[in-house]
Amino acid sequence: MNDTPGWTSPGSAPSDDQNGSGIPRPTAPSDANGSAPQWSKDQPPAGQWSPPTGQTPPQAPDQGQGRGWGAPPPNPQWGRPPAAKPGVIPLRPLGMGEILDGSVKTLRAYWRTVLAITVTVAVISQIADILAQRYLVPEAPAPSADATPAEALEQSLEAAQSSLIGLGPALLVTLMASLFSAALLTVVISRAVLGRPVSLGSAWQEARPRLLQLVGLTLLLAALSAGVVLVGLLPGLLIGGSAGVALTLLGGLGSLVAAVWLMIRFSLASPALMLERRGVIQSLKRSAKLVQGAWWRIFGITLLTQLLIFLFAMIIAIPFTILGIAVDGDGFSGLLEGSSTTFGWSFLIITGIGGVITSAITYPISAGVTVLLYVDQRIRREALDLELARAAGLPGYGPTPGDQTAGG
Repeated sequence: MNDTPGWTSPGSAPSDDQNGSGIPRPTAPSDANGSAPQWSKDQPPAGQWSPPTGQTPPQAPDQGQGRGWGAPPPNPQWGRPPAAKPGVIPLRPLGMGEILDGSVKTLRAYWRTVLAITVTVAVISQIADILAQRYLVPEAPAPSADATPAEALEQSLEAAQSSLIGLGPALLVTLMASLFSAALLTVVISRAVLGRPVSLGSAWQEARPRLLQLVGLTLLLAALSAGVVLVGLLPGLLIGGSAGVALTLLGGLGSLVAAVWLMIRFSLASPALMLERRGVIQSLKRSAKLVQGAWWRIFGITLLTQLLIFLFAMIIAIPFTILGIAVDGDGFSGLLEGSSTTFGWSFLIITGIGGVITSAITYPISAGVTVLLYVDQRIRREALDLELARAAGLPGYGPTPGDQTAGG
């Protein structure tokens, strides 16, 4: 572990004064002559447990708790020192609330850098989306009142197809913007764990060499998910008829479950690629190793995070949508009546402002949960907390990597 976001797996050779766990070996205090004092059963050194004597001091009776005379209440925290906390999280295995809290604390503590990233990305994404909706989405054919159910279904499919084709460039821009923000925010969060400041320029310098590999990783995961879903749907589509419809539904459900399983299994590949400086395939293998045995926990935390983000997005989007309808009432009413197939400029701009606000806050929360899940899994499996404490320069964890390099 070093003091930059390029984390590596712990397990390097211990120094002379360490026992292999990253913690210096305790040394016995010396006396005035320089020799280590010996202690006996009758007089242990200060701070050590004293053997019991034959006499038991009187103790106050229990106040009706049923534990007997002098039995102290159970306390699982006795003898366990508090975890070090140089940054936004304590350096120990994290609970779900601590992961969410760490993401929010990163946004609050580094709000200048975080908002500079997320607001820029959100503005670019919303502008691309507005322009795509206004100019690229072709006008859908007006639905016919005399159309049969089959014709109405065909018209709906044509409208959906034209919308997807028109929004393709906007979706591509949004994907690239999300990648850009995720790369920079990963660097920011990795510094926040150590309690160190980071500027936008330094975050860009750290993330820039990994952007192309991150793009390749994201496209590979998207292609993998699409391939799994296509394999599940293809048999039913080829058979056709009522049996084909049933097979398509079953295959679609099964492929969706498989795609979700794969996405959770590889959900930690992005922070592994950014922080450990691994390749695309190595990052996928690394994520699979970290997620193994903790799939349901990571799935639950990820699902809860996405639900909270969705609720927050709805809370922000609904007032801006109502305001957009009130300002651009004519265009929206024309859309409902079928005389127009596009939203007005006022509606698009107002809802776009709401989208910028939503994205600026939800991007760091989503990225923070992913990175902190990665850190948590490495703490649980690889004692990364010792490496992080040493990199943060906390006393009692040995010299920092920079000190070792300077001394060597």
